[in-house]
Amino acid sequence: MSTFITKSILDFFIAFGIVFGGAMLGGVGAVASLQPPTQTMLDIADRIKIWALAAAVGGTIDPMRVIESNFLGGNLSPAIKQILYLLFAFLGAHMGSELVKWICNGRD
Repeated sequence: MSTFITKSILDFFIAFGIVFGGAMLGGVGAVASLQPPTQTMLDIADRIKIWALAAAVGGTIDPMRVIESNFLGGNLSPAIKQILYLLFAFLGAHMGSELVKWICNGRD
């Protein structure tokens, strides 16, 4: 399997796991602190999405620098790859959030 596909799959599942796992463990914490777990899980899932995206692609601003330097240098392939990595991480974080909404019946 190519390294692009491997990293894309890892980015997706890392972001998915951060959102889903964070919301589930936040629900456990809500029960322990006598708070409403469903609402707490929904709030956490929405708030943690951006952090899951950042953690999945490396946790720093380096992916943005790669996009900028390669795009301005005329080398589009690495820039497009970085954008796709961000897209896969976003999809993973969003799917994790939607799963939490589905579990909590908070879907509109």
